Amino acid sequence: MSLFAGYLEIFPYTVLGFTALLLLVSLINFFAIKRFDEYPTAKTLPRVSILVPARDEAGNIEACVRSLLSQNYPGFEALVLDDHSTDNTHSILEKMTKQDSRLRVMNGKPLPGGWLGKHWACHQLAQAATGELVLFTDADTRHMPNMLRDSVSAFLAEDADMLTIFPREETVTWGEKVIIPAIGFLIFCFLPLAIVQRVKFPSLAVAIGQFMMFRRTSLEAVGGFESVRANTMDDVSLARQIIRHGYHWRIMDGTQHVSCRMYSGFWDAVDGFTKNIFAYFNYHVSLSVIGWSWIWIAYALPPLVLLADWAGMPPEFFPYRLAASTTIISLVTWMIAFRRFQFPMILVLIYPITLSLFVLIAFRSIVYNLTGQANWKDRALTPPLWRW
Repeated sequence: MSLFAGYLEIFPYTVLGFTALLLLVSLINFFAIKRFDEYPTAKTLPRVSILVPARDEAGNIEACVRSLLSQNYPGFEALVLDDHSTDNTHSILEKMTKQDSRLRVMNGKPLPGGWLGKHWACHQLAQAATGELVLFTDADTRHMPNMLRDSVSAFLAEDADMLTIFPREETVTWGEKVIIPAIGFLIFCFLPLAIVQRVKFPSLAVAIGQFMMFRRTSLEAVGGFESVRANTMDDVSLARQIIRHGYHWRIMDGTQHVSCRMYSGFWDAVDGFTKNIFAYFNYHVSLSVIGWSWIWIAYALPPLVLLADWAGMPPEFFPYRLAASTTIISLVTWMIAFRRFQFPMILVLIYPITLSLFVLIAFRSIVYNLTGQANWKDRALTPPLWRW
């Protein structure tokens, strides 16, 4: 028997074992990841600066800021930086400042070389903040009135230096429904979050830029946004910086407190993910190609084997019973992630399509970043320093 033939014989069992392992990871995460409201309200609540970068967010900014200003929290300020918007974002904000003194609006300074736009905006906001804690959130988020009280209480109870959450991601169009749920699956099933929070292994850290709370002194100590000024995945990079410097990073379930419509439509989602997926593998081309290819093989190939068998063309290298077992495990894993992220459960049935599209976007991210075609908010992204 040749080496290749021998590998083909054990290949289906490798796929089955891999998916079973990730099912275990997802189960651990499901029961271990806490929500804000599981913590008692802190006796002393420090001043918080809520920081929102905004560029051409006229359709979102008022609802976002109003939800932030409605917080039942004793001491906070809301700072919004208008990052050279070309719509009426600024006029909406100016009108709102006259209604609530806790809101401050800043005009963004010109973008310097070597900086990405949002990172520069967040850097300016951080410099203007006066709170002991700083919370960065996006203009397309919406917040329940108890968000700040519950999140700060959880932050203090965990003695955290950085707290991030996964919010409830809203999907409206079918283009969003078939792509965005992949993020929940990938985060929840490929990262043993409960373990990562304890062993402090930077490369496994994850963060969601839609909600990042820091102890201001800790953020400054790791270099703030200046330390990640050219990295498209600033949120993940900051989490890694926090862990690398010996500070405490925590991730929680924020679906009951924060909602967000990440992208509006299919191509908006494609362009958004194209911008930053390559960065998660630290711009390693071979690692990215191998990683995404294997993910597709493990989760999309078994259902195709079942389809081929149904069509009367069963592949010899992947027995039907193993393909069926792997597909069932995959369905359960996706259901666990969808349940926690509050995605419509019916979308689990099209998970092979969702995953296939996301893998294609991942390869698009590699190509676009390497060739300098990636851009966001009408700003070109500097090609990264990549490695084979």
